[in-house]
Amino acid sequence: MKLLLLQTQIVTDTIPVNKTLTIIDLITSGGTGGTIIMSVLGILSIVAIYILFERFSAIKKASMEDKTFLKSIRNFVEAKDIQAAKTLCKNTDSPIARMIEKGVDRIDKPMTDISAAIENQGKLEVYKMENNLANLATIAGAAPMIGFLGTVIGMIIAFHEMASAGGNIDVEMLSKGIYTAMVTTVAGLVVGIIAYIAYNYLVTKVDKVVFQLEAKTTDFLDLIHHNE
Repeated sequence: MKLLLLQTQIVTDTIPVNKTLTIIDLITSGGTGGTIIMSVLGILSIVAIYILFERFSAIKKASMEDKTFLKSIRNFVEAKDIQAAKTLCKNTDSPIARMIEKGVDRIDKPMTDISAAIENQGKLEVYKMENNLANLATIAGAAPMIGFLGTVIGMIIAFHEMASAGGNIDVEMLSKGIYTAMVTTVAGLVVGIIAYIAYNYLVTKVDKVVFQLEAKTTDFLDLIHHNE
């Protein structure tokens, strides 16, 4: 009986224990340098997500169509009630209202002046919609490089530890140093991919709004031309 228990104890001692890594372990396993890199990537991920939701909300607001506004503008222009058209534009908070307001202010001037004023205001509205998109693109490109920087730093530290150990190098030391170094690359790629997809999605939304604005301003210019 004692022999059986001794054999069972020996077998139990030789069975490898699987260690489960938590997110905190992964973040802090790279030492001070790795922790700093992971912290930077964490901040970049928060900024990217904030820009995504903030810009999505702003672009969605700009894309909302108010058919009653355009219909009212048409009625005021046809009735030559320019002051009412100006008042309606000022009381309407939308890109198309601000663009048409520029055209209404110059309604007695040549069509080239009206078109130029609307176009300039349109560029300003597009600039407002594209605000922070450049920062999102920067995060998409910088995050993977920052992650790779953390990997290089981690590999340097791992090789330094192996060199300091002399001939006492084992597989556990080598594998631990490698997986610790690779964590930052994975984190950088994840943040970069999220930022890249978000950037392209928002750019597509902006292009759609620009097309809508161009179509509406063209209708407005045609309306002015027919009522000259």
